[in-house]
Amino acid sequence: MLSKIARVGLVLAFATQCLGQNVSPGIPAEEAAALSSVVEDEPDMVALRKGDESPKLTLYQKALPIPPQAQVKYKITNPVTGKEIWYYELEIKPFTQQIYPNLKAARLVGYNGTSPGPTIIVPKGQESVVRFINNGDRESSVHLHGSPSRAPFDGWAEDEMFPGQYKDYYYPNYQSGRMLWYHDHALGITAENAHFGQAGAYVVADAAEDALGLPTGYGKYDIPLVLTSKYYNSDGTLRSSKGEDQSLWGDVIHVNGQPWPFFNVEPRKYRFRILDASLSRNFDLFFVRSSATSTRLPFQVIASDAGLLERPVQVTDLKNAVAERYEIVFDFSKFAGQSIELRNDHDLDIMTDDDYDNTDKVMKFVVSGTAVTDTSKVPAALRTVPYPPPSTGVDHQFRFHRSNGEWQINGVGFEDVANRVLAKVPRGKVEIWELENSSGGWTHPIHVHLVDFKVIERNGRGVEPYESIGLKDVVWLGKNEVVKVEAHYGPWNGLYMFHCHNLIHEDHDMMAAFNVTQLTTLGYNETTDFADPVDPRWAARPFTQSDFTSRSGPFTAQTINDRVQQLAREQPYSELDQVEQALEQAWANGTPTKRSVEECQKGGPVPRYRRFQV
Repeated sequence: MLSKIARVGLVLAFATQCLGQNVSPGIPAEEAAALSSVVEDEPDMVALRKGDESPKLTLYQKALPIPPQAQVKYKITNPVTGKEIWYYELEIKPFTQQIYPNLKAARLVGYNGTSPGPTIIVPKGQESVVRFINNGDRESSVHLHGSPSRAPFDGWAEDEMFPGQYKDYYYPNYQSGRMLWYHDHALGITAENAHFGQAGAYVVADAAEDALGLPTGYGKYDIPLVLTSKYYNSDGTLRSSKGEDQSLWGDVIHVNGQPWPFFNVEPRKYRFRILDASLSRNFDLFFVRSSATSTRLPFQVIASDAGLLERPVQVTDLKNAVAERYEIVFDFSKFAGQSIELRNDHDLDIMTDDDYDNTDKVMKFVVSGTAVTDTSKVPAALRTVPYPPPSTGVDHQFRFHRSNGEWQINGVGFEDVANRVLAKVPRGKVEIWELENSSGGWTHPIHVHLVDFKVIERNGRGVEPYESIGLKDVVWLGKNEVVKVEAHYGPWNGLYMFHCHNLIHEDHDMMAAFNVTQLTTLGYNETTDFADPVDPRWAARPFTQSDFTSRSGPFTAQTINDRVQQLAREQPYSELDQVEQALEQAWANGTPTKRSVEECQKGGPVPRYRRFQV
């Protein structure tokens, strides 16, 4: 009788023989065996061109709203570093928005009663604590997408905050300047919560970036464009995503919460920070003059998910999948007195999105005829991008597929608790992951938490020019696409998620976890272990509505000060330099030994005799 190891070896050999290049050599045997057992559903979805399902709207009738900038409520001294921690509060609460003038208002639930929520802008290196207060309809978990947050502050799907609770999320903000975004991540209801309004922009401002002379001034020449796509009921209310298990495409395109808006601009350069916050719809964006819609206009891509590119890339279209962020500069100086439209190419070959009468249109820019002085510029070089050190081979291979009507990764869904940790990566290691979509019936924008990655290879269309010279945290797997990404898994240890960011797919279980495991050779004693994303020390806490409205109990200035300082004393981020130096030394002479999260102490600060020594 064959041993388990021998049986796995035979399965690996058989899988390699049967699937050929579909199984990468060098991946774990169990992973190869899982890949060999995947039987994918035949697509029963065909991209369609349809008439609208929502009531009709006249395009370009209302101005583009600019999300308000969130205000710092308190500046609290970090007792360890002596620096400030900026404290914010955002309340999850219902509000109404009148989309159709002669129908009912849509009832939404958003941060501070707006959608998108207020834009948080913090300088690079400025730590922040954001208290999210749940006065909404259902549980929530908040993920700051693009932030290297410690696991308990990353928005783990089961780390939920119920109505009548609040949670303090502690963010590091040490990475280079970029546009992040915060959004709901609650288990099984992320799509519904995000669809009804729980998303907002978060910008890390960088002095090095400011010195380049790019268009600046939030809401004036530096403009967020948060794209969504929704359906409305015949009475004007927003159609729920409940019951949808494939994709919710939407037939009404919104920018910053407003369907098909217009924006008055001067004849000069503008910086646009574009985020696709839709549940399922992807975009291929381009500009045209309203008087010549068959001729696309050039523009410059300057940044991606993880900040500035090496240099600007001039293009005439931009592929922007769900959760991706791109920043562009468009120069209106040649179009004084004209109208420019931002449009969506819904004939892109890699898409499977359903299209409607006006889903090929996004918004209009009305250019003033009055000349202005524009001192902004787009330099030929933007920055030196901190790519991960080069690696070779494929460490893990993940297939994103639908089997028996369920969205899965390598045959596993997130609610399969015993099997959902699909990778154990030693802390500080650089790995290459191969991400595969072998279907022509659907596409998947894949997000990996904690890390920035480099897109190093894609079959078919190849790596887009604006993907190849920057770092990202989302990559689009179009029809039948295989992509390789390279990332440095650190600096923190702990359990983190990766998943498809089509939120219908995510909620129907196309999500898994990876474990950045601790090193016995780390050589630095961290004050506190933050490996467990549901550590009760950092969990949501109850409050009473009377305390919230009267600013008593946990909402007094003194209590907030004490709580924030208590968090800071545990040093989730203030030991970054020492940790990075220790990781560099630990990896200097080969592969260190790893230690699983389950071995880490969860009950309090790790005692010195239990911390990790060389």
